[in-house]
Amino acid sequence: QCLLSGSWQSDTGCQMVVFTLGKDGRFSGSYLPGPVTGDSEILTSPLEGSQQDVGLGLQPTFSFTVHWKLQDQTTVFLGQCYVGSNGEETLHALWLMREAADSPTEDWKATR
Repeated sequence: QCLLSGSWQSDTGCQMVVFTLGKDGRFSGSYLPGPVTGDSEILTSPLEGSQQDVGLGLQPTFSFTVHWKLQDQTTVFLGQCYVGSNGEETLHALWLMREAADSPTEDWKATR
């Protein structure tokens, strides 16, 4: 059974900590991006999310949002938690990051 509670690290060095998973599947935590060149102001940022009811499957889907401190950006992650044959849990996720646009004409370049 795959549960998100605990510490996770990505292949690129990003670190995520998920605090206790609620009975309703909701969770909160913190996110620290991996090494970024030239930006010493990057701070751990809060995250909020939810995980599919593990009663529906042993490898549940999840989503969470990171609200970046000191930046006008939000990132949304959507993925699934897998349990390998050796019992190791792995997260696979896609993400979208949105920056604030100055005007509707600049909207096209605000999402990555």
